[in-house]
Amino acid sequence: MRLLVTRPEPDALKLQAVLEDMGHEATVEPLLHVSFEGADRIELDGVQALVATSRNALRALRSTAILSRARTLPLFTVGKASAAEARAIGFEMVVTGAGTARELITHIVSVLDPAAGLIAHLAGDALAVNLQQELAAHGFRVVEWVVYRMQAASSFAADVVEQLASGEIDGIILLSPRTASVYAKLVRAHGLVEFVRALPHFCLSTAVARRLEALGPIAVVSADAPRLEEVLALIDETAAQSGD
Repeated sequence: MRLLVTRPEPDALKLQAVLEDMGHEATVEPLLHVSFEGADRIELDGVQALVATSRNALRALRSTAILSRARTLPLFTVGKASAAEARAIGFEMVVTGAGTARELITHIVSVLDPAAGLIAHLAGDALAVNLQQELAAHGFRVVEWVVYRMQAASSFAADVVEQLASGEIDGIILLSPRTASVYAKLVRAHGLVEFVRALPHFCLSTAVARRLEALGPIAVVSADAPRLEEVLALIDETAAQSGD
């Protein structure tokens, strides 16, 4: 299959390589672009643990003066990929959730004591779950630091429009609700709805798939669990069924 990879860099190129190793082809078109900011303003006095709900939050720490101090604190991450990113920059005490921010809350509540200090959430500018509110219900105080922002693409590249319109793309990979929203907006803006309607849209979760409802009835394949491995398995299964 030739798949459209929509995730931000550098993860888009990594995913392209994985797909090619699986025998597929990939066109890379990041629909969100990351800008890092604000990490140097973080204060860790009184903080007992950190929470990072994406790899970008951890990448924001790489060139900051607080990294050495941050690495001494327990870190709670969502998913294996974020945990791997954390260990790559020197974190040793990493607790990994099952794949969503809500599931991570259970781990935090079971391990930490609200009286031991603040929890610092290293966040992006758009949050799927309000950790401050959720953890406040358990007596925790959470300070939120926005350390990166996502800028949406304003259009598809010309070659991507051509590939979609000419039937050269066999499937779309969408790994976040925000990416799916941008994708749906651009599909409408370029007049491509009818061209993509029958293409399988491989979504990380039903929350991602819901962002495509503005396109009307289209082919959606959602992972049972929000893990990239699940999406890749669905791609292989679809390819085998179609004979690609």
